[in-house]
Amino acid sequence: MKASDLFVRQLEEEGVEYIFGLPGKENLDFLESLRTSSIKVIITRHEQSAAFMAATHGRLTGKAGVCFSTLGPGATNLVTGVAHAQLIGAPLVSISGQKALRENRQARFPAHQCYRSDGSCHQEIRLYRRSGHYRHHSA
Repeated sequence: MKASDLFVRQLEEEGVEYIFGLPGKENLDFLESLRTSSIKVIITRHEQSAAFMAATHGRLTGKAGVCFSTLGPGATNLVTGVAHAQLIGAPLVSISGQKALRENRQARFPAHQCYRSDGSCHQEIRLYRRSGHYRHHSA
């Protein structure tokens, strides 16, 4: 059983009936798990449409509307619909794909930022690989 199977099973247990979004390389496992579930997948032409549809579904039914996208620009396209859901008080779950770490060139130099509750960044940690060992640098 894959993580995506467990994730979809949890969505089913929460009563999710529909999920809106766009397929992409980063969410193919998730879509395959949805294929064998009771959740109906509604493919949209744009991620923003998916987020608005999920927000509207959430507002009309009172159940969380769910939308998904691929990584990068796909995820940022969800933001307007997510903000809309926040403004109208609609329950919404947005899911974004992520590139596998072993395929990610940037994963060699990961950066983690720690935020305070007021949103300000108080620490940034970067790991640098030198001669087979990782060195920690805190800014």
